[in-house]
Amino acid sequence: MKLSIFVCVYNEKRTVLDVLNRIQAVDPGPGWQKEVIVVDNCSTDGTREVLQRLALADTKVIYQPKNLGKGSSIRAAIAHMTGDYGVIQDGDGEYDPADLPRLLRKAEAENAAAVFGSRVLGGRPRYRYVQAYAAVRFLSALTNLLFGSRLTDVATATKMVRADVLKSLNLVGRSFSLDFELVDKILLAGHKIHEVEISYDPRTYEEGKKIKARDGLIALLVMMRDRLGLSKVQKN
Repeated sequence: MKLSIFVCVYNEKRTVLDVLNRIQAVDPGPGWQKEVIVVDNCSTDGTREVLQRLALADTKVIYQPKNLGKGSSIRAAIAHMTGDYGVIQDGDGEYDPADLPRLLRKAEAENAAAVFGSRVLGGRPRYRYVQAYAAVRFLSALTNLLFGSRLTDVATATKMVRADVLKSLNLVGRSFSLDFELVDKILLAGHKIHEVEISYDPRTYEEGKKIKARDGLIALLVMMRDRLGLSKVQKN
């Protein structure tokens, strides 16, 4: 079995090498291999130069020709994956790659189509901004209402999905909206999403945090589009 780890980066010169080294240190467990697919979204801060000097095992780097958005980077990684599962691992250092084996163990135990890392489980949510936590709770509650799920953190970046499911979802999002489209379409296809507790070290906007309030509004529109059947979904 193989885990494909998608690392989508844009202007993460300070953190990307540390994140990639931490991924290299991860032991996915008996019977598992890993591959790392880094997608640079046309960084302008020197991130590309850092990536061009990489000499890490089982690591492929894709350079986008222009800034196409995080969703486009994830879709590019999916197109190049050879693993049995794919997982999104942000390159900004907020999420710890050491948590990835926990998702794999859950996938093995449940024969799961999808396992997400929740920043809320465990009763110790860590957020720098109250509005960010409120938005996560609201979007999760709305997803549960619209799609019949019981999720605690639909906005988490750490989403692991079985390869055949990923490739059947007809994902079209180009921005952060794909994070929510992915949830919607997994549920609409009839799959259950499992969650495990993960660690989270949020950064501030001054430190480079990129998601904005308007991304939450776009997420709402994506949910309504998918719920109304305006985007193609392949049933399980």
